[in-house]
Amino acid sequence: MEKTVPAFPLHPECPDLRRLADDPAQALLRAEADIVAAENAAEADRYRRLEDLEEAQQDGRGVTRRTFVAGAAATATALATAQFVTTSASFAATRTGTLIHVFLYGGLDGLSLVAPADDPVLAKARPDLLLGDDSLALGRGFKLTSAFAPLEKWLKAGQLGFVPAASDERLSRSHFQAADACNLGGLPNETGGRGWLDSLVDSLGKGTAFRSVGIGSTLPRSLVGTNGALSLNSVGSLRLNGDDRYRAATEKAIRGLFTGINHPVEEAVIEGMGALSTAQQLAAKPYQPAEGVKYEGVGYAFGQLAQLIKGGANVRVATVGMGGYDTHENQGTRSGGQLHRRLGELATAMAAFFTDLGDRAADVTIMVSSEFGRRVASNGGGTDHGHGGVVTILSGRKLAGSLLGRWDGLGDLDSGDVPEYNNMFDVYGAVAQGRFGLTTAQVDRIFPRRKYTPMKLYA
Repeated sequence: MEKTVPAFPLHPECPDLRRLADDPAQALLRAEADIVAAENAAEADRYRRLEDLEEAQQDGRGVTRRTFVAGAAATATALATAQFVTTSASFAATRTGTLIHVFLYGGLDGLSLVAPADDPVLAKARPDLLLGDDSLALGRGFKLTSAFAPLEKWLKAGQLGFVPAASDERLSRSHFQAADACNLGGLPNETGGRGWLDSLVDSLGKGTAFRSVGIGSTLPRSLVGTNGALSLNSVGSLRLNGDDRYRAATEKAIRGLFTGINHPVEEAVIEGMGALSTAQQLAAKPYQPAEGVKYEGVGYAFGQLAQLIKGGANVRVATVGMGGYDTHENQGTRSGGQLHRRLGELATAMAAFFTDLGDRAADVTIMVSSEFGRRVASNGGGTDHGHGGVVTILSGRKLAGSLLGRWDGLGDLDSGDVPEYNNMFDVYGAVAQGRFGLTTAQVDRIFPRRKYTPMKLYA
């Protein structure tokens, strides 16, 4: 007779697992927690009977939690809670606030966002891609696409600014390489593959499991590192998997396994379970934005962040990604054009977000960047990969102007590209420094292999 292998795995010390849960992983986890609890109780009783407690401690006889490193359920638990593991930063806490990095994948044509008004170089190189007469006026003789009209309120208040000609000599014209470098804060061999926002978190002091959050299905490279960032499609998606009937018992088992173990993971799991509790509380009631606010398109991601920030999750850094900026053809700069629509969607989402936050927007800064700019000259309907992009800043704190950083004109192009007048990572660093009150030395540690040069971005 052929031997039948049971579909439901057995545990050597608790064979009847089906009574604990239908899901094998959750059943194993709860069985392990029950066994550990029994072992702890027996150990505690034995110690009470010991005449010489000091000798017992010296002999190392204590709660060993052998199942923490050996049990199958402990492995399942570690997998279930891995995304919550964070390091304990020893730096002094900085002032509160949130920095949101919005990355526009594809390579934004910065000259279709902001451009010098009536520039003869542009008039000759891209007559079909000039900003329209409905553009908004910026400082220093620049103008802003009308797609950003939803943000005019913050422009007039001095809270919306742009840094043109931003790049780095290490950025190639490859989407993958340039996006990777921008998210890491340098080349992979310079950063060890660690994201610049994760390095930034080191200087922000201890926080909740929500202190670094990426809105999306995958964690962006900027948050990859040692601080255990969360990746969420929605607030409600942060939950333990499995049957709802057993979820409370599973959470209790996790807490039991990872409490009092004298191991660094204990604090991380406590934070993680707190994050689960916070997310469940926030998701229990449908989120209601401020009156008149509606989130659509990329605005959905901003809506999730608004829910977390207003719910007290203490988000310090967060990311939002948006694609569709690789405009080789049918680019358009005016109403109805492809790029104009994408920028309009972004501006509408940012305006909705700041409106929704209300007074809380004073502690929030949004920084928008892309992997590179594009060629100055039109290719007959679009633009090709180039350099010298634009960084957009929307801040609850007043900025030093609407056009920020260095600008020396388009008289001397860099092989057909906008020259690098402002280093990309100096801009990143200056935004973070102004948001969190960091020292120059702290910012310098975020970007390995280069010396950070502060920029005046805030008033």
